[in-house]
Parts: sequence; C-alpha cells; structure tokens
Amino acid sequence: MGTGPTHLSLVGSGSSLPPAGPASARESRLPRVLSLDAHGRILDWMHWQDAVCLYVRGAVAWTLGDPCLTVHGGTNRASGQQSIIELHPIVAGRSHARSQGLSPSPALTNTALFARDANLCLYCGREYGRHSLTRDHVIPVSRGGRDIWENVVCACFHCNSRKGGRTPQQAGMPLLAVPYRPSWVEHLILSNRHILADQMAFLKHHLPKRPPRLC
Repeated sequence: MGTGPTHLSLVGSGSSLPPAGPASARESRLPRVLSLDAHGRILDWMHWQDAVCLYVRGAVAWTLGDPCLTVHGGTNRASGQQSIIELHPIVAGRSHARSQGLSPSPALTNTALFARDANLCLYCGREYGRHSLTRDHVIPVSRGGRDIWENVVCACFHCNSRKGGRTPQQAGMPLLAVPYRPSWVEHLILSNRHILADQMAFLKHHLPKRPPRLC
C-alpha cells in the first residue's frame, strides 16, 4: 500500500469515526467485515486489517453492500499517489470452505449463553448485568445433566441458589423458554454489537426457522 501511516475513515450516510479515546475502545467500535467463501457460504467476522490483506493480495472474489470503511495507506514513491482501499461490509474470498467446516457449533461460553438469553434470567424473567448472572444446568450435573447448550440457561444468583440441585419441576420454577443450540448465523448476530444494515439483512436471510422462544 506504499509507505507512510495508515488512516481510516468511515463512509456512508451520517458515518464518522468513533470519538477519540483509548485505542482498544476505538478499535472495538469499528465495523467488522462479514467473511464468505467464494460460493457465498458464511464463514465468520473478519477484522478490517485482514480484509485489507485480501484486497491487496487480489484474493477478493466479490463483495456486497456499499463501502463502509476507507483505508488510506502510504504514498507510492513512483507515482506520488496515495493508496486508498474501500472496504465493503460483506466480502467473499476466492477460497472454498470445506463442507465439514461450515456452520460449526458455537462454543458454549457464559458470554455466548447470556447473549442467547438476552441477559434475562429464564426463571424470574428479569434482566441483569452479566456480573449478576450465572449458568444454570436445567438438569443438574449431579443428576446426570450435561454442560451443553440444550441443558443450560441464564439465571440470576437468587434463582440459581433457590433452585439448587433440583430440576425446574422439582423446584416449582418453570422455565420461561426452552434452551436451544444457536446456529452459527445466530451466534454471529449475537456476538457482534455493531452489525451494519447490509450485514444484518444478509444474515437474517440465512437464519433457521424457529418458533418464538418466550412463552
């Protein structure tokens, strides 16, 4: 991209760079690129720097959506021109993903679990901050329950303590929703707080058909 510093600017209606502040916080608010393979199969979120590498190497097969981030590179000594790359929100690389590597099961972490359940305790129905939530096993581990998506829910400390080592039926605490394993697309939506409109429209088109969760 030439020599010299790299500068960023967001493009699009009403877009601007995040306000000045710690570099890590500012970086976290920059849009991430949705990565696809050449067949349009969804892979993962991609950091803008990784996306730039694809553009520079000529490894981009096609793109979708209006440009969302402009990267200004260094100045070419020979031409005197500054390099500019406009990143699109959805980028398909020239590679082809192996079929067995598509739609992986998202890892079960508390962060992913609390996002799935929208920070709601599925016993009392109240919303809490993540530091006031726990992972509850619907069928307790002491009774043979497994630590899998289909057997865990978000619960506040009070409800988790009240339920103890009992099942919801035994404790008289019915669940407000049935726990489920998120698809990879659902996981991608839940894991990114700054999804752009073009990205969300594309991801929603690939969501599995599910009945409403909450009773």
